Amino acid sequence: MNLEERIYSVLLVSAAEKFNTSLKELLPDFKFYPIQEECSTSSAKRALADRSYDFIIINSPLPDSDGIRLAIDTSNGKNSVVLFLVRNDLYTTAFEKISVYGAYTLSKPTSKQIINQALDWMISTRERLRGLEKKSLSLENKMQEIRIVNRAKWLLISELKMTESDAHRYIEKHAMDRCIPKQAMAEEIISLYT
Repeated sequence: MNLEERIYSVLLVSAAEKFNTSLKELLPDFKFYPIQEECSTSSAKRALADRSYDFIIINSPLPDSDGIRLAIDTSNGKNSVVLFLVRNDLYTTAFEKISVYGAYTLSKPTSKQIINQALDWMISTRERLRGLEKKSLSLENKMQEIRIVNRAKWLLISELKMTESDAHRYIEKHAMDRCIPKQAMAEEIISLYT
């Protein structure tokens, strides 16, 4: 990873206290904080309604479900990275159900080394998702700017009887002359004529 250190929030969904204690030893505070523990699917859903987490670790089974639906729901369309731990004899079934949603699956019992490797994969995936979030936000901002500039152009066309190219040139020139972004110039035009 680059020089910038990141801290990752974790939701640990597990009813096994011994597992929770062992896992938290592998999650140092300087890298993983906060770590919220929930012992059931229903309490995990309530926690997820309050905030989002970088990592969601589900230790199956849970008192109220096997946890597969929770893994799918939290992976699908969210920016959380999910690690699903399941007994070795149920691994293949669980993997087939949740892997298509981007969740990682590990069979139990496992070792500290394997858990550490899985955490490294989760960090890599979270950073890739973070990059995609930035690109998505940038694209949304650009689309918003285009909508605002187009609205201002149509106001210039209807109010000042300009052509579309003249209206476009007008917005660009006045923005450049005043050293302001095109969007700011367009917003001024919109507020003037609406």
